[in-house]
Amino acid sequence: MYPEDIDPESGCRLPLPRREQLDDAGRRTYDSLADPKGGTIRGLRGPGGILLHSPELSRHARPLNRYLRHEAGLGGRVRELAILTTARELDSQFEWAAHEPEALSDGISLEIIEIIKHRKNTNGLDEADAIVIELGREIFGARKVASATFVRSLRQFGRRALVDLVALMGNYAGTAALLTAFDMRLDPNQPPLLPP
Repeated sequence: MYPEDIDPESGCRLPLPRREQLDDAGRRTYDSLADPKGGTIRGLRGPGGILLHSPELSRHARPLNRYLRHEAGLGGRVRELAILTTARELDSQFEWAAHEPEALSDGISLEIIEIIKHRKNTNGLDEADAIVIELGREIFGARKVASATFVRSLRQFGRRALVDLVALMGNYAGTAALLTAFDMRLDPNQPPLLPP
């Protein structure tokens, strides 16, 4: 059961956008979000539906998200480690719940997921995995990246990929902000995966 200010269809404080109220470009975006093959994990019930209340913003945000997730060349493993670390550091239950299965399908072990989830030490992890996790923790937790972490990150990824990696984390921090502001809820009876 949702609180009174949560729309049961959208799962957040805003109703789902109505296709008939959108212009042609907005309808195309709506249709791609409603299509299970449209490239989003949650379709209209999630950040895509929230963004569609500002159709122009949605038209700009979706290509950036697509680039960072699929075209920047970071690879699924790095992408999902970055997204999970961002979701954890910002305590975004909805974002975490959407991406934990993605991480598993990209070969990230339950052990590594538990390290991120419970903010455990990264000692013993592959260097690239440890760097992504530590970089995200410093960006969002410490709000300062240590020189040593930056040097390791730059050595591991190079300039372009590091810029794309940090932009990916920033993009998902923005998504977490939307999900928080509009109180996006998990599906009914879906247990939270992050500890309180």
